[in-house]
Amino acid sequence: MRKILSKAFYATSLVMLCNLLESCGGMGGPPKTSVIATKNPLVAQYSITASSAGQATVEFGTDTRYGRQTATYPLSAGGAINILVAGMKANSTYHMRAQLKGETSWTDEDHTFSTGALPSPPPKLTITRPNPSLSSMENPGIEMLSLIGVKPGPSNMLRALFTDRDANPIWYYDVGLSQGDVPTMMKLLPNGHIVLLMSNATAKTSWLREVDLAGNTIRELSAAQLNTALHSAGFNLVGQGFHHDFLPLDNGHWIVLTSVNQSFTNLPGYPGATVVVGDALVDVDQNFNPVWTWSAFDHLNVNRHLNGLPDWTHSNAVIYSASDGNLLLSMRNQAWILKIDYADGAGTGNVLWRLGNGGDFSLRGGDPAQWFYFQHFPTLISQPSGSQDVLGVWDNGNLRENADGTSCNQNLATACYSRATLFQLDESTRTATLQWQDLPGFFSFWGGSLNQLGNGNIEFDLCAPLVPPGQGVISEVQEVTPASSPQVVWKMDIGTLNAYRAYRIPSLYPGVTWKY
Repeated sequence: MRKILSKAFYATSLVMLCNLLESCGGMGGPPKTSVIATKNPLVAQYSITASSAGQATVEFGTDTRYGRQTATYPLSAGGAINILVAGMKANSTYHMRAQLKGETSWTDEDHTFSTGALPSPPPKLTITRPNPSLSSMENPGIEMLSLIGVKPGPSNMLRALFTDRDANPIWYYDVGLSQGDVPTMMKLLPNGHIVLLMSNATAKTSWLREVDLAGNTIRELSAAQLNTALHSAGFNLVGQGFHHDFLPLDNGHWIVLTSVNQSFTNLPGYPGATVVVGDALVDVDQNFNPVWTWSAFDHLNVNRHLNGLPDWTHSNAVIYSASDGNLLLSMRNQAWILKIDYADGAGTGNVLWRLGNGGDFSLRGGDPAQWFYFQHFPTLISQPSGSQDVLGVWDNGNLRENADGTSCNQNLATACYSRATLFQLDESTRTATLQWQDLPGFFSFWGGSLNQLGNGNIEFDLCAPLVPPGQGVISEVQEVTPASSPQVVWKMDIGTLNAYRAYRIPSLYPGVTWKY
């Protein structure tokens, strides 16, 4: 009798133990999952607890064909993971399921999730495909919009958002416009987070904020914090605030762009005291400690000022040159792009070359009108070999010197035009060649971006095109073929807000491309 009771006791205990382990996702039980809402109504949190290790991903879509997927994340044995599922339209029902691949493969049952409403309206977004026969040539991915308000205008519209190619918002960040906080731009990090450049004109502050896809703040760096860190590290530089751009590097460092002031007396054409506004770059490590700095005042002639003083340089973009570890800096008010000796943080900061009219390169053909003027968003399209580069530039065209002797200013629109351009650079001979251009027919006097897409098409953003009155278009984004006579494949018209930058990215997840 004692043996029978003992066996029954141990059998019951074993069942209870197994049930307990299974309820916790432990040994022998299938993974446990749940889907809940987050603070962003377009984003779900998919939680997985599993007994075995593996790689987890979530696929999702408007039906059980799914079609989109998140990045893949490691899951340790007996561990748990929360995957943020983003890329869904508002007020819609989605299907999603997790997959685990490792010692054993497992696919979860289907879950449904209903997204909520947008907290504020987006601007009016209109998509056209002017050449339907070319629609199959449209590059996959989603559109990133960094929007800036115009006055007068609504103050509550979404400014930082991603849309699908039919202009449906699929992610946004509520930046707190009611408190005066305004986003200038944002970038997707290699870890899947998003960094926003923020400012508040009333408080005269600016900062960089890293958030996850649910909108939770991970960390942030203010201009005041950077100045304190610069002083503590012994750097003789005081920034006046972040502006226009920042550059996340693969090693976790950020290159931040800040304005700096310096006083001068009796500059030519400027008698008395003049406070000149220039630019500086600061390399901060993963803990926001400054480790390298660069100032325009140490390397350029303050008496070259195409747009007058005090706004001397007005830099608007910084990019990394992977072939040599150096930096490119776009200076709008110099109409130059500089290459700076950064050497992955070990460089002297010397200006290696200046690209543009009056710089260090000769332009094949010799027509100064073919240079870019007051440009935005240079991007390295390719670095095929050695000293050969292909550089894309959005050429705004302000103050362009035309071949007929006229020059562009904002009161002579007939002499002004903007272009999407690709330049081939030979650094060894200091020769530049205009490889490709597209003139969309408008003068866009500020803002803009340009990139070459994976299928070879070029996408560019006319941030402020001077379109005929009454059309209601504030900005326009075009995807065109790279032919000598470009054809428009896809176009987005944006009303109410200006698109400081608008460009295609593969998806909201690094390493993942959404093909529809």
